[in-house]
Amino acid sequence: MITLNDLRPHVGARKVKKRVGRGEASGHGKTSCKGEKGQRARTGASIGPGFEGGQMPLYRQLPKRGFKNSFKKLYGILNLRDISVMEGDAVVDINILKEKGLVHKRFNLLKILGDGEIGGPVVVKAHAASKEAVKKIEAAGGRVEFLSRQGNEA
Repeated sequence: MITLNDLRPHVGARKVKKRVGRGEASGHGKTSCKGEKGQRARTGASIGPGFEGGQMPLYRQLPKRGFKNSFKKLYGILNLRDISVMEGDAVVDINILKEKGLVHKRFNLLKILGDGEIGGPVVVKAHAASKEAVKKIEAAGGRVEFLSRQGNEA
């Protein structure tokens, strides 16, 4: 039978904390495991990641390529064949599409493309649409409402 005074942690479960700077006999005395002199042996030393001791760091040696446009508009793309899957919805907008998982939630703008066919009349509220998509939606008796006219070309 085990009693509380017999309980012991597993072997190796508890490690003794390394006590540095407590004399030579401890094995961690004098320089306190910091080696001899140098920047890293000083108090308050902090060397940033990527610092190579004064040598030109690798991230500055490599050439920079390209350009990232911070004002780029990311459109969630939806084809007409995906709209035809949503039967019974008279109005299709980006919020409904996000709920159904047809457009990823990171997109705030919606563009409709003309790939596929559409069955019945539907009102599509989008930020942009290709000319072919607009033609097919109007031919089916529906209409496209543009939420903003920017990026309306095919």
